[in-house]
Amino acid sequence: MNIVVGVSGGIAAYKSVQLVRLLVKAGHDVTVVPTDDALRFVGTPTWEAISRNPVTTSVHDDVAKVRHVALGQGADLVVVAPATANTIARMAAGIADNLLGTTLLATLAPVLVAPAMHTEMWRHPATQANIATLADRGVHLIGPAEGELAGGDIGPGRMVEPEEIADAALALLAPPDLAGLRVVVSAGGTREPLDPVRYLGNRSSGRQGVALAAEAAARGAEVVLVAANISADVLSDARHPSISIVPAGSAAELGAAMREAAVGADAIVMSAAVADYRPATVSDRKLTKDGGGIPSIALVENEDIVAALVRERTDAAVIVAFAAETPQSEDELIERARRKQSRKGVDVLVVNEVGWERGFESASNDVRILGRGGELVTTTAGSKREVAAAVWDAVIAAR
Repeated sequence: MNIVVGVSGGIAAYKSVQLVRLLVKAGHDVTVVPTDDALRFVGTPTWEAISRNPVTTSVHDDVAKVRHVALGQGADLVVVAPATANTIARMAAGIADNLLGTTLLATLAPVLVAPAMHTEMWRHPATQANIATLADRGVHLIGPAEGELAGGDIGPGRMVEPEEIADAALALLAPPDLAGLRVVVSAGGTREPLDPVRYLGNRSSGRQGVALAAEAAARGAEVVLVAANISADVLSDARHPSISIVPAGSAAELGAAMREAAVGADAIVMSAAVADYRPATVSDRKLTKDGGGIPSIALVENEDIVAALVRERTDAAVIVAFAAETPQSEDELIERARRKQSRKGVDVLVVNEVGWERGFESASNDVRILGRGGELVTTTAGSKREVAAAVWDAVIAAR
């Protein structure tokens, strides 16, 4: 989706750098349109580096492409953050003497505004009248929050946090086709302890599962995210009021958490990388070299969590499994996926090729999605949020 982020001249402009970053990470094409005053707080190079798009404030740049209206016409969403009292007044009056103003007048897309100003300015009758005007026109408002303002004042007027604005923006973009549904997603990689120090594990970062949870929440679902050993920075992308996070460590812990969460769920997505085997015995003390020789570690097979969820389901839940493969050809990838889907009995199977430099620990993914009969539903490559959207589309189709 094409998102325009308008930035007006307030100290909260520095927070909008994180907002742009979050929207780009979610897979969207973001163009920043700052006012001249905004550039006094955050410069053009920063906006261009974060958005990966050129930035200008002038209606006279790129005239041949009629940039001053093309940005608004091509936008799927316009976000103004921070929106100062001055910018809100200009929006209400329809003033368009800069690029942000012309963009706002030229767009038919939803507009989300995050006010930021001192308390007295927010409470002034003129500002309140302007806010009412924008609301009557269908402009979406988020905030302001109450808290510490520039100069040490405290009160309403603080711009809400970038994560909240990003959640609101993505909710406006996402179809509400999961509204009223309860879904369960597993993410990350399990760890099977050898001793108090070491474990058998895998390279899964949990990014794909977190993206699945965030996308489902944006589309209206209540989400339980069973998170196996996911770092705090990755897990921060799942910060959403509709997402409950349940931590898990080993395959046994993840299986127990999934069984409990799956009761009454409308959809279950197993994207976690679960260890197939665990050590037969776990030492209470760290294994050392003192005994001499190389230790031999006996392994036993872990339960197939997906197959168990399929066997035990009593409700009409759609169950999705993921498969990471290292095939020698596209045909072999699809054939392996079909065998796994048949063996596990899942409704949808998502398969991707992995290797030393692809699949795991990456911001992007390249998957094939198989439907209930083993047919290839879609091939999707892009950010993990884009892949997540395709997976939920397949779940909706399977329902």
